[in-house]
Amino acid sequence: MKAALALALLASASLAQADMDTRRLWINAGFYSAHFDSDKGLRNANPGVGFEYALDNSWTATGGRFINSDNAYSNYVGAYYQPLAFAGARLGVVGGAFNGYPKAFNGGWFPALIPVASWEGQRFGLNVAWIPPLKDRLYGAVSFQLKWRLAP
Repeated sequence: MKAALALALLASASLAQADMDTRRLWINAGFYSAHFDSDKGLRNANPGVGFEYALDNSWTATGGRFINSDNAYSNYVGAYYQPLAFAGARLGVVGGAFNGYPKAFNGGWFPALIPVASWEGQRFGLNVAWIPPLKDRLYGAVSFQLKWRLAP
């Protein structure tokens, strides 16, 4: 986790120097996954580090690294598309690529499209995603991701 913290600090310093709007930047510490198959011995706590950068009101770029439910390291890169709003939440999908799941594609990269809802306050936010199961390769879950805005 020390490396993740160092990476987060380095990224925030780099963004400040690059003249990017840090009010659009969110940092997270991974996920918590409530698995549908709770009897499989899967890891629910998925610590890591991730970033989101809001491009506009509907599109957000994302990327990060975490320990997945199979207890292996995974990386991801993608984009949120959330054009709908309901009850204070933005609704849509996050699409991108993941790796590191030993039973899925030999641990290599694979595409994913996942339904997601996001609630964002001035400093803190929450993403909730529904991860569909994929046979015995990936296990389904509802995933919770707390996030912190770098600058209010």
